[in-house]
Amino acid sequence: MPTIAIVGAGPGMGLSIAKAFGGHGFEVALIARSKDKLDTLVARLAESGITAEGFPADVSDRTELTAALSQAAERFGAIDVLEYSPHSGLTMVDPPDVTVDNLQPAIEQLLYGAVAATQAVLPGMLAAGSGTLLYTTGGGAINPYPMLATLNTAQAALRNWVINLHNTLAEQGVHAATVAINLLPSATAPEGVPHADPDDIAQLYWDLHTRRDRPEQLVSA
Repeated sequence: MPTIAIVGAGPGMGLSIAKAFGGHGFEVALIARSKDKLDTLVARLAESGITAEGFPADVSDRTELTAALSQAAERFGAIDVLEYSPHSGLTMVDPPDVTVDNLQPAIEQLLYGAVAATQAVLPGMLAAGSGTLLYTTGGGAINPYPMLATLNTAQAALRNWVINLHNTLAEQGVHAATVAINLLPSATAPEGVPHADPDDIAQLYWDLHTRRDRPEQLVSA
């Protein structure tokens, strides 16, 4: 059976993506810091008949992240799809206030973590001549929000790199793409807040994996 590894797995988008792919016969490797959270997600997926296993790791620790993905590949045989969406938080920083120190955490988590995760799974995908690399960003990666200068800078860097991956790996059978979510991924929200059900958004990830026709998907109201 094919396997998807979800880095930054949680009860929102991570669970919905796991259900979307698991519903199409995928086994699921879940990676996040909290073992208890992973155990809960594994149990919820089992209720839907989806085989999953958790591999605790902090995405900011590149050695730990690489080891978790290696363990997942050993457990399931291979990683066919990587989905990377760590929870970076919404630290408010205006553009003139960006410093190396306050930018570094976002770069470490969003960009360096994505690069490390990719390097862990890409050799196997290239050897197989197939694979999918999916990365979650926000709408600010495309049109930045002034109050999210550090987060958007890191997201934009990730977006640039992933498009370059798409342009260079497609002929080798590996599809790379980003999903920029520019609304609240929730089935409900306060009046006036743009939102969409995570289960509906997750179907766009499946569409990117199967159609393989674009390097980017914007999710907006």
